[in-house]
Amino acid sequence: MVARRKVAVVGVALSDCGRVDDATPYALHAQAARRALADAGLDRSLVDGFASAGLGTLAPVEVAEYLGLRPTWVDSTSVGGSTWEVMAAHAADAIAAGHARAVLLVYGSTARADVRAGRRTGTLSFGTRGPSQFEVPYGHTLIAKYAMAARRHMIEYGTTIEQLAEVAVQARANAALNPEAMFRTPITVDEVLSGPMIADPFTKLHCCVRSDGGAAVLLVAEEYARDCRTSPVWVLGSGESVSHAAMSEWPDFTVSPAAVSGRLAFERAGVRPAEIDVAEIYDAFTYMTLVTLEDLGFCGKGEGGAFVAKGRLRVEGGELPVNTDGGGLSAQHPGMRGLFLLVEAVRQLRGECGDRQVRRGDGSPPRLAVASGTGGWFCSSGTVVLGAG
Repeated sequence: MVARRKVAVVGVALSDCGRVDDATPYALHAQAARRALADAGLDRSLVDGFASAGLGTLAPVEVAEYLGLRPTWVDSTSVGGSTWEVMAAHAADAIAAGHARAVLLVYGSTARADVRAGRRTGTLSFGTRGPSQFEVPYGHTLIAKYAMAARRHMIEYGTTIEQLAEVAVQARANAALNPEAMFRTPITVDEVLSGPMIADPFTKLHCCVRSDGGAAVLLVAEEYARDCRTSPVWVLGSGESVSHAAMSEWPDFTVSPAAVSGRLAFERAGVRPAEIDVAEIYDAFTYMTLVTLEDLGFCGKGEGGAFVAKGRLRVEGGELPVNTDGGGLSAQHPGMRGLFLLVEAVRQLRGECGDRQVRRGDGSPPRLAVASGTGGWFCSSGTVVLGAG
């Protein structure tokens, strides 16, 4: 039996992101993968594990073939936006157990370009079979499901629309420091509130942007980390959880599955939420950020509104910088964005983020980060705690 090994993230990269009209999703996968391998300084021949979801009839077989890989360990777990945190957990377990030496996680999407070219519509449908058949006749969309949950939190805890708007304002403030963010012009609470209504209580700026883009993350066993050109970022702990498929089966709209995945990740990492320096949280809508902060333990249940209202999420002057690249609300959101959270968390821990770099009190880069992804309509959650090398 192979002894369990430590696992490090040694390569991260984004493909071209934002407005990309001249590339296929496969090309974005390949671009991100090449860049991640170059970031690590490792040859693709070392990669014997591969994880991908969302593209191809036989994902990840088709994508691996396109990349010229013949992995002996694969994962095609698909649980929405949290897919990549869940995959990272699976990959770390496989490497630690000796089932793989290097696992590449890759994602790419032309969600924006496809709508512009008429290859798909702007409305995402999950079909009318299974549990969905009991809800589809009532006409509520994906956005409406999140809006219903946000309204429940407002009723239960007095959370205000201004507090939710602060999440968007602070994400944009962070994006202003990121030259690669899709939208960088600062916004105000009044501008968020006065935008066109999408699904009550969400106006347009409460909702994520639609972009193109891809990302890749390379995890390796500890013995290979010494051969890399980058400082290793260690996987300290992870957790995953699923909650419901039908809204009628969700016990409490104010509690997300991050309450479980976060607890597990922190326990397994041996750290407390108060020790975290930077958090990358899935933010398809402002409410996702607020309730995930509560469920990860950064504030008490129902206290998320007051927590975010004090500017705590900002890179500049914030007590807990969140979504330091601008997040899905301002930087980019090409669909299942969970992999982008891991890329940004690793870059922050390596001190590579330029003007948006988070600094500790002594001026050093962060030591601990958490990435927490959400899938479906709070149907799933994956949380990963990372530590600097």
